[in-house]
Amino acid sequence: MKGTYRVYQPNDVSGTAALAICESLLLALNDRGVLPEHEIVGVLRDAVNAHQDVPGDDEKTALHAAVAKLINGIIDGGNSVRRP
Repeated sequence: MKGTYRVYQPNDVSGTAALAICESLLLALNDRGVLPEHEIVGVLRDAVNAHQDVPGDDEKTALHAAVAKLINGIIDGGNSVRRP
């Protein structure tokens, strides 16, 4: 829609930028042979583990569950490693 703009929350922009930067870094580390695919997946699984089953209020628990789900989707989709 030309002329229609959505107002983005600062956290949306920051989070999306951080995700893009991290994925690019993981790809570069793999492309340069610094980290093999299994280690990159290990880093992502560590991040999932840090966000699974986090105690707290419902809002905080829901946020951590959503983060874990997103990272699992990245692992399943292979977004952080180049696959032929």
